[in-house]
Amino acid sequence: MTQRTISIGGASGFWGDSSIALPQLLEHDGLDYISFDYLAEVTMSILARARAKDPSLGYATDFVSLVERHLPRIAERGVKLIANAGGVNPSACAEALRAKIAAAGLNLRVGVVTGDDLIAMQPELQTSREMFSGAAMPSRLMSLNAYLGAAPIAAALDAGADIVVTGRCVDSATVLGACIHAFGWSMSDFDSLSGGSLAGHIIECGAQATGGLFTDWQDVGDWANIGYPIAVIDADGAFDVIKPQGTGGLVSRGTVSEQLVYEIGDPAAYLLPDVSCDWRSVEIEETDNGRVRVTGARGRAPTETYKASATWQDGYRVGATWTIIGEAAASKAAKVGEAVVTRVSSLLSAAGSAPFSETSIEIIGAESSYGANSQARGAREVVLKIAAKHGDPKALELLVREFTSAGTSMAPGFTGMGGNRPKVMPLVRLFSTAVDKAIVDVQVNVEVEGQVVALPDVPRPSSANPPVDQEPERSTPLAATGLTKVPLIELAWGRSGDKGNHANIGIIARRPEFLPYIRHALQPDVVGALFQHYAPAEVRRFDLPGIHGLNFMLYDVLGGGGIASLRNDPQGKGYAQILLGMEIAVPADLVRS
Repeated sequence: MTQRTISIGGASGFWGDSSIALPQLLEHDGLDYISFDYLAEVTMSILARARAKDPSLGYATDFVSLVERHLPRIAERGVKLIANAGGVNPSACAEALRAKIAAAGLNLRVGVVTGDDLIAMQPELQTSREMFSGAAMPSRLMSLNAYLGAAPIAAALDAGADIVVTGRCVDSATVLGACIHAFGWSMSDFDSLSGGSLAGHIIECGAQATGGLFTDWQDVGDWANIGYPIAVIDADGAFDVIKPQGTGGLVSRGTVSEQLVYEIGDPAAYLLPDVSCDWRSVEIEETDNGRVRVTGARGRAPTETYKASATWQDGYRVGATWTIIGEAAASKAAKVGEAVVTRVSSLLSAAGSAPFSETSIEIIGAESSYGANSQARGAREVVLKIAAKHGDPKALELLVREFTSAGTSMAPGFTGMGGNRPKVMPLVRLFSTAVDKAIVDVQVNVEVEGQVVALPDVPRPSSANPPVDQEPERSTPLAATGLTKVPLIELAWGRSGDKGNHANIGIIARRPEFLPYIRHALQPDVVGALFQHYAPAEVRRFDLPGIHGLNFMLYDVLGGGGIASLRNDPQGKGYAQILLGMEIAVPADLVRS
């Protein structure tokens, strides 16, 4: 008999998230599952380096120690755990967990999903092209992993696993796998699969759904004890979002809507291994104090391919910061930055060394992110950040030395490093490609290595699978008189994030009647002009009428993105804040009402 509802808590949004989440979720009555998301692309490269040094490593070891501390309560509550903490070595992670469970004298079964690691297949995939740029695959990779789906997780739970460990999978799969298992969904129940995926998407980033990063941060209570999200999911894929009783944070239409738009592209075609999601008609409604209802997700058949992401080293990078205090601090900082880069470039040339492949000078506190340092020339305290890339780590060590020497030879009021010189690090880049699902050997075993569990039947994928068209949006007459300009933040919430080298900015109208004016003002070319200092290759706008929102994609705008970027904001986290400062013309009566 399938369950009517299940409750799933989201305990981790990244490797290194707070340890407060698991114990607070374990005390929530009626919780069935807890999911953990540990993996980002750079995390995979770190774990790959760890495995290269020690074949028994390559997974998130702190997940094992966290679970160990709470094993008695986990067993007592009967809550099942699902985590992608396996990294590039999920079998070793599972064995470490089994050892801790045995030492505690408990009877919990660990299931493991393997097959995502494709590094041994690189020779046959070498002709693959990067899915965004069309570039050729680098010859030497640090990691190469397919983003697996939820079906293997469901199979592990079907086989009796109490804890499921995976390697690389899409972030939402840890939740969708529990739904497939609990509700008996077939792999062709596409609307339900889309709803379960949306629930996973909402809670996959931990407290971001419960007030973390929220536009109206001043309305969020007690960050110190912020509650981590719980999705209470129905058998049809609709769900409620709540948080543990007595915790801080906030669950509202705004917090959940912001998380929906976080790091998505086209909301009509959010492609996952198990389902192609269409979230344009999703509606988000506050049904009670601290409870939000999410309905309306639609789905279609998935594609024939997995997304696979590789990491590779492209030389080295370093970044260093100093504080500069005093009158005209920004001007002093700009002169120091230019002088240091010029000096080191001359030294490299004189030594016959190659020049820097890229440099970055940012003056934090002088509105570098807005593209205009002149706006803050009156600042009396700024942070000067210099970063660079080079194929030889010694060239970057020279940059650090010469930047440090500026403390006695350049601007007055130069302070702040505190004796800790930054370290030169490998420059890791991302390469994403599509891999035929048929060549990926996904396997599941529970407790006994080599005991393979059968996967559920999966419908034939579709490569020609267009989204269902919605009724064209009717043009809303806009008032031409009686207008007043107000900052967008008074009319909307916003959240931004990254997809490789691309950034997204989601905007949600606080009231439906604001949306036509917001949409009229925020044309793609206008948004592109606001970020012209980052030179986006293209800006596209997508509609989310169900939540009265818009999603903007800014392509090739992050300086390489992630750890490959030299910028202070390599993931576009501040982009929504910049856009929310733009003034929008709306009827004065509408704002006052």
